[in-house]
Amino acid sequence: MALSVDELRSTVAGMRKAGLSTVQISDEMSLSQDTVTWLLSSSTEGASDRPTDMRIGWRTIGVRPTRIAAIGHIFADVALEECGEDIDTVVGISLNGILFAQEIAAQLNCEVSIYRSLNQEEKKGALSNKYGNVNGKMVMVVDDVLSTGQTMTQCIEHLRENGANIVLSAVLLNKTTLNEIEDVPLRGLIRAVMV
Repeated sequence: MALSVDELRSTVAGMRKAGLSTVQISDEMSLSQDTVTWLLSSSTEGASDRPTDMRIGWRTIGVRPTRIAAIGHIFADVALEECGEDIDTVVGISLNGILFAQEIAAQLNCEVSIYRSLNQEEKKGALSNKYGNVNGKMVMVVDDVLSTGQTMTQCIEHLRENGANIVLSAVLLNKTTLNEIEDVPLRGLIRAVMV
């Protein structure tokens, strides 16, 4: 895991050179899009305008399906506590929310769907048509890390445009002080906020 700003800058530059968009790099690195943009466009001399952010590494969880399942069980328990059995569909935000959504939906015995963040930063994203429908459904949205809330907000707006009633949003790690987003309760299994 890259720890220094120079190592992060080099890693991010390599990902950009490989063709990844800012959104994809942000997702892969668990950094905010603002931080990725800063790393791509600035030198270490511009430290005063550096976004406040922290890199989150949860590879230890991600490499083992049994660990993803265990986290999915915890998410499902939180969902039951917050909403009872009123969730029809769990939507995973790609890429990192997909496996969690799959496990949560299995635990709650409901449908699963996928929201894809598109490669173009100016476009919001799309709901996959190969999975559960959200129209008229009580929906939970899940992702791995909430940095600024931009992706979650775009997803919620898109789901509402498609007729979803979003009753809960959840993340593995919440890097903000938010307890709701777009008037939807937000639950993080872990909160990490700079002080």
